Formats: sequence, structure tokens, C-alpha cells
Amino acid sequence: MKYTENITGIKINVEAVDITIGEDVKDTINKSITRLSRFYDKIEWADVYLEDKKEKATQQKQVSIRLGIPGNDPFASEYGDNFHTLLTDVENKLRSQLEKR
Repeated sequence: MKYTENITGIKINVEAVDITIGEDVKDTINKSITRLSRFYDKIEWADVYLEDKKEKATQQKQVSIRLGIPGNDPFASEYGDNFHTLLTDVENKLRSQLEKR
């Protein structure tokens, strides 16, 4: 599943590998990117990658986000069992990277 959305001038590209994500996960993605834009107002785009590896016993889900900003692009990734929790963890990692700029 792939989709693209524009929120507050930020192009959000979401790729969910072999899964369909619900509106609640889409909403969490949008809220996370909106909160990050408060810390750094020059975010042009965000690539969000979601994957669910059902063959793994634990930490089946993966969330990765790369932000398009002038200079080096911040990137964070996390593995676990809940997309909402993983999105929050990745958001916190990206916020930390943005605060250092």
C-alpha cells in the first residue's frame, strides 16, 4: 500500500509493505509529522516506511521515517509490536536530531 498526502506544506509519502494500514495509523503518522514541523519549520517532505514481518516471533513491525530538510536528512527506525508506539518512538528520535540543528 502506498499513498501520498500533503499536510501543512509537507509532502508525506507512506509505503506500507504487503499490509493495509487503518485510518488510525494514518492519523498517528499525520500528527507525528505535524508535531515535528513545530520543532523544525523547514521540513519539505517525509518518507514513512511501515512493514509487518509475520514470520518473526517478536518485534514483527518496523517503522522508518526520513525527513527531507536542507542539509543531511534525519532518519530514524524502530522495531516492535505496535505501529502507534513505534511511530511515537521514531518521532522522539527525530525530534532529538532536529533539536541538535
